[in-house]
Order: sequence, then structure tokens, then C-alpha cells
Amino acid sequence: MIRPLFHGLLVSMGLVMFSGAALAGKVTVDLGDAPDVALVGAFQRWDADGNHRRQVNQKAKIGSPEIDAQAVPAGSGKWEFANLPPGTYDLVIMRGSNVRIEGFTFPPVLEFDPFFTAADEIDAEARDWIVEDIGKARHYENKVVPLHLGGDDKVARVLVMLIRDLPTSYEADLPGAATMRFEVWQYDWKYGGWVKNKRTKVLHRVILPRDELRRWTWLWDPKLGGIEVTAAAKTIKYQLPKPADRTLKGLYPY
Repeated sequence: MIRPLFHGLLVSMGLVMFSGAALAGKVTVDLGDAPDVALVGAFQRWDADGNHRRQVNQKAKIGSPEIDAQAVPAGSGKWEFANLPPGTYDLVIMRGSNVRIEGFTFPPVLEFDPFFTAADEIDAEARDWIVEDIGKARHYENKVVPLHLGGDDKVARVLVMLIRDLPTSYEADLPGAATMRFEVWQYDWKYGGWVKNKRTKVLHRVILPRDELRRWTWLWDPKLGGIEVTAAAKTIKYQLPKPADRTLKGLYPY
């Protein structure tokens, strides 16, 4: 009786492995005539409930994205992910030696809340109030910049860039250290006004010499975020912006 049971277990495991492989999707990212692309990667940041699938690395490097999958060049400006498991991904593109362009969505900050995208726009009055509130608040960081806002009439989320390039407590270990974080903040509509929630979701946190930070370009584009992958093949066409045009929001050299 042991041998048939063991054989049946192996068969079941094989079927599960086969069905998982069959579900994997092929995703092609078509960047056209962009010769200076060094890497195209994909993050699967969030689970279905909006929790981190992997905790944020406190020692992450701007130039080495901790991706879940890396595409391979396929010629004519195309990059291919051959076997991406089903799920929702954000893409990241590295150009040259110091340009990073990354996609995003707005994950839930509180349990059981929905995801938002940049297409979920809040009204102009709410947007202006929230941007002003962030600007006049006191922060440990000396540069706090709201990049993108999304939500509805009850909840607003903000992708925020936070930089401290003034002296920090990290100077002892890293002279001239600067810190930078990208976070999603939430504002809730309560009692006839917007109130900032104390909870946030951190996307990235890096520590590096401030002179190096000031040479980087790290931009955010919702077009590269929330990519749904299924078993069906998919092609994503994306026109890389020229950093000099400053059409995207994020960090530019300064």
C-alpha cells in the first residue's frame, strides 16, 4: 500500500508543478529605440491584501533594484519576461549609470481598504489642500515632496518622496550620509475635513553619500505600475521619457 500512495503523491505534485508552469505568463516590454537601457525588472510588491510580500531592505542600493524578475533583451528594443507567475507587478527600468524609472500603484494603508491607481483622481480642491498640508508640516526630512495623489471622496493616498541631505545620525558610519524614502501616505475624510493617517506604506528606503544622491535621477510613472499578468502573453509599449524634459515626477540631479 505504501508504494501506490507514494506514487500517487508524486503524480499529484507533478500536476501541481505543471499547472503552475502552464499558468506563467510571457510579458514583453517594448521600449523602441532606447539604446541605453541597462535593466528591465519587475516587483511583485504587495499581496492581495496590500501587505508587503517582502520587507523593505534598510540597506538597499538605488542602482541595484531588488526585483522579483528580470527581463532579457529580445532585440529591436524589446525585453522579455518568459515565465512570470500570475499576479500584479510594477516595472522598473534602469538607464545608463544613474537613471531609474519605476511604476507604482497605491496600496491599502489600512486593512481591508482597496487599492487605488493614479487614474483614481481626487478633486482639485482636496488635492490642493493635501499638498499644502504636507508643505507646511514639520518633518525630520528637509525635502518632503508629494509626487502623485489618488483616491476617492473618502480616502486619498499620496506617493511622497522624503529626503534628508542635511547632517544625520548616520554620519559616524557614513560621512556625508543622506537618507531618502518613498512612502504612500493616506488622508481620511473625517468630520468635514481631511486628516492625515498615522500609518504609511514604505516602498523604498536608501542611505548613501549626499553627493552621490544629488547625481541620481529616480522617477515614478503610473504607466509602469499595476501590470496584471495572466497565462496570456502580453506586450507593453512604453516610450522612455527624456530626463531633461522633466515630464515625470521624482528625484532629479540638484
